[in-house]
Amino acid sequence: MTYDPGNPGEQPQPPAGQGWSGGQQPPYPGAYGQQQPPPGWGPPPGQPGYGGAPTSFGPTGSPQTQAKGFFTALFDFGFTSFATPSVVKVIYVVGMVILGLVYVVAVIAGFTQGVGPGLLALIGGGIIALLYLTLFRITLEFYYAVIRMSEDIHHRR
Repeated sequence: MTYDPGNPGEQPQPPAGQGWSGGQQPPYPGAYGQQQPPPGWGPPPGQPGYGGAPTSFGPTGSPQTQAKGFFTALFDFGFTSFATPSVVKVIYVVGMVILGLVYVVAVIAGFTQGVGPGLLALIGGGIIALLYLTLFRITLEFYYAVIRMSEDIHHRR
């Protein structure tokens, strides 16, 4: 007998010698190769599905669909929201500007010492600046990911 997924009344049958023994039913419909979560899994009733707009909870526990702005999150003395998601973008831009300025100053200082040190600062300094920018970005992404996990865990409670 074959299984027709379009027929909701029909139960899937495993091939001979495989599957559930003793007449047991699979733990949830579509257990044979179809990726469906078991009943009760997913977002709470009344909440948007996965991939929807991020929801944050305010001090009263009511959902807020808007993320707080940079200065609002930065000067939130009640610590009711995380500042990292809105601050990380500004910190990254400031870090890029500072790293660029340090690189330009190093190249100028290298050329004041001579052509050899100037070329070394121009080429080697660019590679080093790129490595520092990569490490800075990875560090910021790590902190951002930790905050996002914390928010997700808080929302699931």
